[in-house]
Amino acid sequence: MSGSTPFKMRLVHLDLKGAPPKVSYLSEIFPLFRALGANGLLIEYEDMFPYEGPLRLLRAKYAYSPSEIKEILHLAGLNELEVIPLVQTFGHMEFVLKHAAFAHLREVGPFPCTLNPHEAESLALVGAMIDQVLELHPGARWLHVGCDEVYYLGEGEASRRWLQQEQNSTGKLCLSHMRAVASHVQTRRPSVTPLVWDDMLRDLPEDQLAASGVPQLVEPVLWDYAADLDVHGKVLLMQKYWRCGFPRLWAASAFKGATGPSQAVPPIKHHLKNHVQWLQVAGSRPTDSLQGIILTGWQRYDHFSVLCELLPAGVPSLAACLQLLLHGGFDGDAKAKVENLLGISNLEMMDPVREGAGSFPGSNILALVTQVSLHLRSSVDALLEGNTYVIGWFSPYHRRRKLIHPVMVQHIQPAALSLLAQWSTLVQELEVALQLAFYPDAVEEWLEENVHPSLRRLQALLQDLSEVATPPSPPTSPGRDAAQDP
Repeated sequence: MSGSTPFKMRLVHLDLKGAPPKVSYLSEIFPLFRALGANGLLIEYEDMFPYEGPLRLLRAKYAYSPSEIKEILHLAGLNELEVIPLVQTFGHMEFVLKHAAFAHLREVGPFPCTLNPHEAESLALVGAMIDQVLELHPGARWLHVGCDEVYYLGEGEASRRWLQQEQNSTGKLCLSHMRAVASHVQTRRPSVTPLVWDDMLRDLPEDQLAASGVPQLVEPVLWDYAADLDVHGKVLLMQKYWRCGFPRLWAASAFKGATGPSQAVPPIKHHLKNHVQWLQVAGSRPTDSLQGIILTGWQRYDHFSVLCELLPAGVPSLAACLQLLLHGGFDGDAKAKVENLLGISNLEMMDPVREGAGSFPGSNILALVTQVSLHLRSSVDALLEGNTYVIGWFSPYHRRRKLIHPVMVQHIQPAALSLLAQWSTLVQELEVALQLAFYPDAVEEWLEENVHPSLRRLQALLQDLSEVATPPSPPTSPGRDAAQDP
């Protein structure tokens, strides 16, 4: 390893609001995280936390049990991974505010994303959530309280009335709620420091931020997932935060879940560039100017969006990014270390892993997901929209009217049957692999989004072919008189 990384803490983000892994899979992947250079986890439980009492309705169908939470923490400890739990307390509250019991606490009535900060019941709600999470994380030193992307803040009726008063602003409103949440954390557990995403703080005037009391209560996490991250701009932002009184800052990059809401396999080159930029940010400041870096791995863009890259599909990207941070760049040594730890013969930076996806936990999922994402839809499109016999003799016009030249069935049907059999076999293998790592609802969702639409198109073609291939016999025409001369 060349030199030392400027990030003494390197946390892998587990976004559990989509496709949460089974504990059995986490037991396999945590040792790999440690071997790759991670020393912590940011666990965003969302609806996978086993809330109790009035909060019990927040639980997802397959939410972890309290004993499973303890097992996850035990496994993390065995692998020297410090756990920081994350509880959303302002924006991204869909998993709470979608429920009728809490809908009255929305900032804007129709939208379940943002909490109304004016209601005392709002703070009581997030306080109860925090208390339950801290109770199951007795050794936590930090608690991430979210507070990013607080959309529509200031647009609720209570906020509109409040903003009409002189000296009031949405910035002041945001800081007031952050301060209340952070104060609750420190009252309940003085040894725990709250973290917040920094986007709601970036554009606030320095004097307002400094006077708010927030810098003495929280540590901001500066997040940017772009390949062309503005290094100079980030350095200026860090300087602003220090001037405002924040004692420590964190960075957040991304190894997956940041390049498209339905992305199936991470573009590794993009994520490596993102980490190169963050190294430049850290290198432009004194050593230890950043407490650590969180490598985010978003699983959904929000509670209602589709799944993006599954965790096993993101492992090569995570591995490359962690090794880049440790080596100060993705040189030959870093690449060799990744390939050795993942059991990959050649990690291609420009393309997803195609052959020999590796020997790491979930590598078979990566291989099969890559096949599906690269070839399933395109192969079905090629048959339905590029095959001469299909487009020339069994077009939508023909299919609606059940018309076909009988000989064309022999040209189209075998190809369609062969393609369906090929994909059905692969999908069955993928479903078995997914079931080992994920719960049934995640398996169903991923297949429904990424596999079933293409297979249904093939099956519909074959169904239409079967209906026209054996047309009813034509009625017998009136015969000639047998005695009539020809």
